[in-house]
Amino acid sequence: MKKLVLLVFISIVSFASSYNQKMLSQIEAQNSDGKVFSFAVMGDNRDGNSILQKILHKLDADKSIKFALNNGDLVSSGYEREFKNYLNVIKTCKKPIVSIIGNHEIPWYREDGNYIDTFGETYFSFIYKNSYFIVLDDSNEKGLGKKQRRWLEKELQNAQKYEHRFVFLNVPLYDPRKGEYEQGHSLDSHKKAKRLNDIFDEYNVSMVFSSHINSYFRGIWQKTPYIITGGAGAPLKENSFYHYIKVIVDGDKIEYKVVKLDVKTVGMWLDEMRDEIVKKVEAH
Repeated sequence: MKKLVLLVFISIVSFASSYNQKMLSQIEAQNSDGKVFSFAVMGDNRDGNSILQKILHKLDADKSIKFALNNGDLVSSGYEREFKNYLNVIKTCKKPIVSIIGNHEIPWYREDGNYIDTFGETYFSFIYKNSYFIVLDDSNEKGLGKKQRRWLEKELQNAQKYEHRFVFLNVPLYDPRKGEYEQGHSLDSHKKAKRLNDIFDEYNVSMVFSSHINSYFRGIWQKTPYIITGGAGAPLKENSFYHYIKVIVDGDKIEYKVVKLDVKTVGMWLDEMRDEIVKKVEAH
């Protein structure tokens, strides 16, 4: 019995001291009166520290942004040293940053242990002014298990009292590059994706934010709007750009702004070098 009590106590202390919990405490502390606020969403930085740092500088410079959510694929392979490096980068930002689990946070040898050791629970919720924020864990790319799905529905029931309901999950339900409701770099089960989509529709989710695809997409899945934001530093997919999303909440109105970084990709550098070579050849 004493061992059980000690185990529970250790778990509580561990969660209370996790990095995400510290960030949520900072967010709660600044949750004062007023109907207008902004937050940022980004995803898929992995080893792109220079790009991530540029985003953090822009977040610090924008006084209207109160906090940010990094929507997963924070590191490349889930090793402990990678999480330490990631923390060293985001700690330079003056704004609270909530870090969400993605498939890259799961090392081959320890499932999601290193993420939990650093950031705490893999799914959770918080409230800010008139909005309810729900963070999910679909890092296994298979959807939600029964326990998490039941938790989600209870959270969404509670969230009906609030004006807006924002949901965050790393792996998107579908891959818009393949078609409207097609599988690709997304959940691997159409049945599970639709089940989740139906829940979002039923409870009138304001926006679903995903990452995982290193690009930008915005659309509607059934009745639920979505944004895929995967431009925080990882190698980009074709025709994409580094970016983050600024969300402006003003009472019952929401505005979503794509903030692009003026950064040249490797592809752009190669194109410029090729054009320069062609010009020199033609000149001779």
